[in-house]
Amino acid sequence: MVSKKNISKVNILEHVLVPSHKVLSSEEREALLRKYNIKPSQLPKILSSDPVAVAIGAKPGDVLEITRKSPVAGVTLAYRIVVEG
Repeated sequence: MVSKKNISKVNILEHVLVPSHKVLSSEEREALLRKYNIKPSQLPKILSSDPVAVAIGAKPGDVLEITRKSPVAGVTLAYRIVVEG
């Protein structure tokens, strides 16, 4: 049996395979929706229980900007709306 004092917590935001996540401000959110002429419901979804969403304090209704590094494209941006779950 493993004692609880020997278990260390890992910051998943610092892991090499986890891309950068950022909660957009209300102004940034509105600009994004206007730019692509979409409604929030048309964005891909991420659960509020997702480990990264929990780590950054994202709440249902927030829009996340995910920045991924790519050897081909350089940097790519993706957007997700946080939903209950």
